[in-house]
Amino acid sequence: MLECFYPDVEVDSAYGIDYEGLYGQGYRGIIFDIDNTLVEHGAPANERAVALFRRLHGLGFQTLLLSNNKEPRVKMFNDDVGSQYIFLANKPAKGGYLRAMEKMGTEPATTLFVGDQLFTDVWGARRVGIRTYLTHPIHPKEEIQIVLKRKLEKIVLYFYHRSLEKDKGGI
Repeated sequence: MLECFYPDVEVDSAYGIDYEGLYGQGYRGIIFDIDNTLVEHGAPANERAVALFRRLHGLGFQTLLLSNNKEPRVKMFNDDVGSQYIFLANKPAKGGYLRAMEKMGTEPATTLFVGDQLFTDVWGARRVGIRTYLTHPIHPKEEIQIVLKRKLEKIVLYFYHRSLEKDKGGI
């Protein structure tokens, strides 16, 4: 039952993913969440984010920022990274993810999603068949509704980690 919220891969940071390897496996589009995935909540793009997007575009990836935020927030970040974006995406609804792939010219088998929340980012991407990367939040300071969701996420992650141990023969 909880499996629909499980990420395909859990990583410490969006900045530590082997994008070169993924490109070699045939992935061509990456959809990113912004807040607490790439930068602290509400922060502009920093040098690290700019360098990441430059690297991704240099590899040949299409990128898109998919955010539930309003356009000024998303545009402010995007002005420095030069990606495509969709604001007010209504994640986890399928529509934003489908529009993202349409804009990038990709399909689920060639698209990745990178985000920090299970109930919006991961669940939404999984619902349309996109491979998901769950990052650890960059900073603990978050809006109250996200803090409450994090408590529920801890329960889901407990069972997710147990399932990984089972798969490895540890339980």
